[in-house]
Amino acid sequence: MTNDTLTLPSGINAAVTRAGTQGPAVLLIHGWTCRRSDWHPAMAALQDAFRLTAIDLPGHGDSHQQLAEQWTIEGMADAVAEAVQTINEPQITLVGHSMGGAVALEAARKLANVSSVVLVDTFVIPYGDLTEEQAQQTAQPFYDDFPSAIHGLVDNFTASMASEQNKDRMKAEMAAANPRYMLPLWSDLLRWTPEAAFSSLKMPIHAINGDLVPEVARARCNGHVTEHRLDGAGHFPQVEMPERFHQMLRKVL
Repeated sequence: MTNDTLTLPSGINAAVTRAGTQGPAVLLIHGWTCRRSDWHPAMAALQDAFRLTAIDLPGHGDSHQQLAEQWTIEGMADAVAEAVQTINEPQITLVGHSMGGAVALEAARKLANVSSVVLVDTFVIPYGDLTEEQAQQTAQPFYDDFPSAIHGLVDNFTASMASEQNKDRMKAEMAAANPRYMLPLWSDLLRWTPEAAFSSLKMPIHAINGDLVPEVARARCNGHVTEHRLDGAGHFPQVEMPERFHQMLRKVL
């Protein structure tokens, strides 16, 4: 694996990791407050068959000093679309974990060369079905005490087979994200809906889901998304059960 920086047309310098020299092109997009290194084990496992790029979104990981014009899903999608254009592949698959799935769907709407989208536990929050009151209640703990709310998110949404060492690492990395940028992005994410993407995208959309995705979210995705169940997984399957997750991701890709 090699680390690099993509200078995007908007002026953002996006940190990326690359792996693999043959097979279809894949862009891996992390979740809210996360970073591209979450994908490194998957890249090591899949680099024999795919050409993989993992990106740090603006405000995340090694791109944390880069300012996005808008701390919204649309703003993140603009950055991903620019990254895809800079990578310049004739066809590419977008894989997004959690918020990264929402970003992938919105970025795919801006591009002509996305062959498919893979969502990894994106709908653990039932986007499009939250009331305004529910969105406010979900967001408020992060405004009140950002580090404590991040720790609670990891504790409550990670399956029991994840090691305490991995959970502690995720807590530290996610809580290190700058709340100045993360809080408006979180608020926007909670009010995002996939309906526009579902109605406009014609390429295959797959979802690798664990046990936490609610049925109301499955109902909203029905007819638009092909679901692949990873029984026993929580919200971070790439950390909780990496071997099983890598096998399923390879199959889906």
